[in-house]
Parts: sequence; C-alpha cells; structure tokens
Amino acid sequence: MRFSKLFTPTIKETPKDAVLKSHVYLLRAGFIHQIGSGIYNFLPLGNIVLKKIKQIIREEMNKAGANEVTMGFLTPATLWEKSGRYAQYSELAIFKDRKNAEFVLGPTHEECASEIAKSYIKSYKQLPLNLYQIHLKFRDEARPRFGLLRAREFVMKDAYSFHADSDSLDEEFMNMYATYNNIFTRLGLDFRVVEADSGAIGGSGSREFMALAECGEDTIVACKECAYTSNIEAAKRMVKTCDDIAPRATTPYHKFHTPGVKTIDDLSQFFKVNPFYLIKAVVQKVLLQEREEIAIFFMRGKDKLESTKALNALKAIDSNVIDIKEADNDFLRNYNLPVGSIGPIHLRNVTQSRFIIFDCELRDGEDLICGANEHEFHYVGVNLAEFEEVFYYDLVAVQEGDSCIKCGGTLYYTKGIEVGHIFKLGTKYSLPLQANFLDSQGKSSPFIMGCYGIGVTRLLSAILEQKSDTFGCVWGNVAPFQFVIIISNMKNQTEVHKAEEIYKYCLKFGIEVILDDRDLRFGAKIKDFELIGFAYALIIGKKLEENMIEIIKRDGLEKKEIPCHILFEELKNLT
Repeated sequence: MRFSKLFTPTIKETPKDAVLKSHVYLLRAGFIHQIGSGIYNFLPLGNIVLKKIKQIIREEMNKAGANEVTMGFLTPATLWEKSGRYAQYSELAIFKDRKNAEFVLGPTHEECASEIAKSYIKSYKQLPLNLYQIHLKFRDEARPRFGLLRAREFVMKDAYSFHADSDSLDEEFMNMYATYNNIFTRLGLDFRVVEADSGAIGGSGSREFMALAECGEDTIVACKECAYTSNIEAAKRMVKTCDDIAPRATTPYHKFHTPGVKTIDDLSQFFKVNPFYLIKAVVQKVLLQEREEIAIFFMRGKDKLESTKALNALKAIDSNVIDIKEADNDFLRNYNLPVGSIGPIHLRNVTQSRFIIFDCELRDGEDLICGANEHEFHYVGVNLAEFEEVFYYDLVAVQEGDSCIKCGGTLYYTKGIEVGHIFKLGTKYSLPLQANFLDSQGKSSPFIMGCYGIGVTRLLSAILEQKSDTFGCVWGNVAPFQFVIIISNMKNQTEVHKAEEIYKYCLKFGIEVILDDRDLRFGAKIKDFELIGFAYALIIGKKLEENMIEIIKRDGLEKKEIPCHILFEELKNLT
C-alpha cells in the first residue's frame, strides 16, 4: 500500500464531545467516522485493525473447537416473547415489517442459537456443540458515549454452547475461560478475570474479563493479599463486626422521640452509638410491565445499597420485575412513610409491599435501632431474630477497606473496561423455547447451555486506553501496518529509490508495509506515524549517505540505526 492511495482523513483538532483519549485518537487519526449518536463507520485504517482483532479471536475460537456461523441480524420478536426477554430487555430495538410482523435488531442471539440447536440436534450423541459468530449487534443505549466503548451499533463475538449435562457445561466454560485468556494475552491487554453478575443474559456462573483502565465504567473490587477480584455488582466481603458496645434498651422495641433526626449520622450522634447498630432504610420504585410498586431495603447504617444486587433480590421475589428507580419524597408520602424514620416494624401493614428485603449481614441482628414509621420516632432494642418471614439477600456494595471473603485481606477499588463475559445459562432459554434432545435414556431433555461474548469493536478503545501516549495511537501487534517507510526528502532520488527497493522487498516476502510517498514535510509524516500508530517507522534520510537507516519503534518511540546490508534480516526479526 502507498500512503498516497490510502484514504486516511486525519485531523489536528480535538473532536467535539470526545472525552476519552481512545475516542479522540480514533477520530483524529481517521479510524472511525461518526454518523449518528453511538453509530460509527469504520474507515480503512479502522477496518484493518478490526480485521486483525477478529482474526486473533477466530484463530483461538477455532482452536478451541467452536464452529463459526452467521446468524441473522433480525430475529422474530416471537422468539423473544417465548424466552420471556421481550418485555424485560430495556435496550431492545424493535421494528415492524410491511406485514406488521415484529422483529428484533439482535443485541444478542441466545434465542436464535437455541432454535438452531432445536432444529438439528436430536441426540445426546451430537453433543457438546459450540456455535460462534463475529457479527453486528444493536442496543438502544439510553446514553451512547465514550466512542466505541458505549455505542448503539457494534461488533460482538458471541458463542453459544449446548450440552447434555452440567459436567459437560463446566468443561466448556473452562475451555472458553482459557480461550479468552489466550485472546486477550495475544492482544497485549493488561486484564483481570472477575466474578460478575449475569445481568440481562441470565444464568448462574458468570465471569467478566476486564481490561484495566482509569476511564473504565466498571468498578472492580480486588484484594491486596490474594487473587480475589470481582465486579462491584457481585463482590462479597467478610461479614463485618463491631467492637463498640451495643445500645441497651430497658425494654424491647422501646420507642424514643428523635426530634430533627433525619440521617444516619444524626441518629448515630443522637444515641451516641456506632452506625453498625443502626438499621438504614433505602426506598426504591419497582418497575413492572405496566405498574409501579414500592420496595424497602434494610442494611446496617454505614452500608450502601448496590443497585444490581437490589434488582436481583427483587427478581428473586417476582421474575417480572424490570428495573428499579430511586424514590422521591412525594412517592414516600403516597405510602405515608416519614423521611428519616422508616423501619421494618409493622411496615408491611403500612405499605402492603411484597418487597421488604434485609441485607444478609443483618440476619438475627440484636440490640439495633430503627425508624418507627412515625415522624421523628425510632425504636431501640430491636432484635431481628424475633421477626418472622424475613427475606434476606446480599444487598450492599463492598467498600474499600472491607475484608476479603477469601483471605481476610484488605479490599480496594480499581477501574476496568469489560471486554469479555462468559456465562453458564443452564436451561434458562432451552426450557421456555422447548429446545430439547433425547438423552442417553431416550428421554426428552432441555439443552444445558452456556454463552460467551467479546466486545470486538470496543477492544479498539480498550487497547488505546491502555497503550496510547500523548502523541497518538499505540496498537501493539494489531497496528494497521507493521512498517511505514518514510522518505525524508521526496526530491532526493537516492532516498526515493532506496525506499522503493525496501518497499518491493517487503511486498515480495509478505512483510506488512506502507510507503509514505506523499509530498509532505518530513515533520508532518512523522506526526502521522505517531498519531496513527504504525508499529515501526523506517526513516530513509540523511543517514543513507552512511549506508544507515533509522528504525523507530512506535511503542516508546525507541530509535536505532541499522546498516543497510542487514536491514532485511532485521525486518524479518521484527515481524
């Protein structure tokens, strides 16, 4: 390729609304072009990098024994209705054709893959099977932002495995675990594998692959002493204890007047007790398909509600729950709940709510203080062991400084970009879709399923967030070209002829190269090399008079001079 023939519209200015460096450089260097909110065209350079990433993924998936397919971008909405996700998937994009039939723009393909297995796999002897695709996806993101990291239209590698039993699923889960490790290692990413919530996909076992980056939207909880890592949505900690003396009441459920007390800090100071012994109430709106209800979550005073854990707790009570929202004071007044004095005693009689949930660490708690559901009144001497039909669930967000559930070490936060996610689905989709096979006993049984995703297009951003510098893109082994030959002075025929000689040699021996034959200043060519991020630059300049050529490695901008007679050997070593 000659640079003069390459469509690469680089720009000097920082694009409007581009905040992250990956977004800035992808636009400035001409890798992508934004055509709508969260929708991007991939220009030639972007397409080259994307193909290289796809090739690494494809090689590792094929090596792992998976079969590549291409499923339709459109899926009949009836399949999503059968699986139960049609009304629950908030980012679903739906349209009707001329016959008024509804279709889903595929955000993920569990339903479609299940239909394939259902149609063609009849016996356990045909199992296990892993089908994967690298294909376009669409999610109607409420707030597309950060370039390719949160786009509406994107490329994903999604895979779906089918098994006769759980042991086989476990084996494939670990096979994909190892495969993903290979993929992200080959891409040169600094990543962690973390415990995670399954989210809208569902299922039980779940692991996320996180590329560490300060700009990451996901908070990762990690231990300073052991290898424990988890997304904050699923993180667990060692149960907290308190050495401070518990508040003592002369009688159980003794009611106190607490004027002006509205916050946990107010309550702690009023009774002069550690917040550990206070029960905090968090009220949320529960969104179901056609109505709203109220949910009240209880936890210890200094704990914070983790929204994904809260949503999972609600779905454990009613699978039709779609989402939750923070409740405002007007909403509380509709249920006659006094701000700052909400507590669990007689609460069900007050609200008639099905959703009253306690954090696990309150189980059988004693000598606690809670709101009395009466303005400026609280109960002292509350013992939860005496309560009947209490629903406990892990609700709280693990905080920095908490103790690791594995080793007792200190937990801390770091940030990450989710680049991969693997799930054990079980029969979540095969049961409602009636995707069955005949087992070894001749009995019709639902497939045991797993699914495995990689955000292919967002990998471009993840790589740049980790590797790029103040000059531009650094790509590692997925650079758009391995070598760029830069002619210092296009009027110097000796330099031009030498550059052509090197260029033709590279083409002959399959070395990836682009010749910068543009009639531009040398400084402008170097700036484009740094901005675009070719892996190496071969500088054909004044040193040629001494039979030397300068090589610049883009990662770190390390320079060295190579005698012309050993240049080709050096190029082979660098490929």
